[in-house]
Amino acid sequence: MKTPGRIKIYETEEKPKRAFLVSLYDAKPGSGAGSAVAGSREEAESLTRELAGLAGALGLEIAAREIIPVRERPPRYGMGTGKARELADRAAELEADCFVFDWNPSPSQQRNWETLAGIPAVDRQELIIRIFADRALTREAELQVNLAALNYALPRLSHKYIDLSRQRGGRYGTKGSGETRLETDRRQVEQRIYRLRQELEEVRRQREIQRKQRERQGIPVCALVGYTNAGKSSLLNALTGAGVPADDKLFVTLDAVSRRFEPRKGLPVLLVDTVGFIRKLPHALVDAFRSTLEEAARADLLIHVLDASDPDAGICHETTLSVLQELKAGNIPRITVLNKVDRVKPADVPESLLKLYEGAIAVSALSGTGLPELVTRMAGLLSRGVINFRIPQSRPDLAALLYRGGAVLSEKYRGEYIDMAARADEKTAGKLKDYIVI
Repeated sequence: MKTPGRIKIYETEEKPKRAFLVSLYDAKPGSGAGSAVAGSREEAESLTRELAGLAGALGLEIAAREIIPVRERPPRYGMGTGKARELADRAAELEADCFVFDWNPSPSQQRNWETLAGIPAVDRQELIIRIFADRALTREAELQVNLAALNYALPRLSHKYIDLSRQRGGRYGTKGSGETRLETDRRQVEQRIYRLRQELEEVRRQREIQRKQRERQGIPVCALVGYTNAGKSSLLNALTGAGVPADDKLFVTLDAVSRRFEPRKGLPVLLVDTVGFIRKLPHALVDAFRSTLEEAARADLLIHVLDASDPDAGICHETTLSVLQELKAGNIPRITVLNKVDRVKPADVPESLLKLYEGAIAVSALSGTGLPELVTRMAGLLSRGVINFRIPQSRPDLAALLYRGGAVLSEKYRGEYIDMAARADEKTAGKLKDYIVI
């Protein structure tokens, strides 16, 4: 009788790629290290934590993290040749599959690193673009991400791209690597960019038509803005029951999701969830998502959502304000919301944050804490644009005009007149100026 041989077990699940994170900071401000690197070790550590989150969102395993002080930026590697070789040797010892840099190396620097280490050199921009590609669900989002990816890739056609495709049956699901594999030549890429821009322009025209229709109705728009993963989608769900995806991940929302909401009876509002912000957001993505970000720029009210449990909440606050200024949305009325207070310990931490951000409201989208106060504040700010009209009952055409060109919030019949409170666009209000009650 034969003794059964040992059963061989084969590993069929693809192992996660191992990333070696490298960040730089200016060891001597004013030395010429450049504004592309962190200004201090503390800032570099904060950015490295965020970089690790971006890498983790793509399923990368962190092999090591290195934060390096620099006084100048030699053009070959962005740091001294000796230090670059030391990092390449360590990456080989750790069996790292790629470098992930928290600064933006030039295409030639990327090629130099890949020649030196024999593994791909990925920067922060590429990670963010890949996350966007993974999260894109709608046609507009796919067009925007593909355009940003191709614009980023055009000067890097000889760059080694680490394979982050999602293999069927593996731990990362089934999504493929997409159609923007960059072994194509420059001419093909440029043609594809041209076609994408044409398609995206058509989508933007459709969005503009929808926006103008909404403006004619006079319904105020309230946009949720803030850092990625601050809880904007969770807040939208808590207020409206929208049921939009709200996972604890980076950049879950890429499209502007709108839901009708009444913070007060007779006061309809369009609540819009927008794409989250992040430090060093690639300009290619800012340009590609311009039409989506414009939802914030054209809003009547902004709700700035901060993660109260994030140790870098102050930096997230400043980043969001900076982006709003770029979008020319800095002067729009704004409510600051400190979300996720249920995660904060000790309990007195929200009080310190409330003092730091005067007028902020502490809420928890999950437990409902603070939501009634937020809704009351929203109603108070949005009702300021309400105009009172007194329309003769003998002129139903004027009442109909107000319904067509505005959002009627209340209607009361008083003798020969109809008292109507409404938000109306400038054109409609101008036609009914003789019937406005001051």
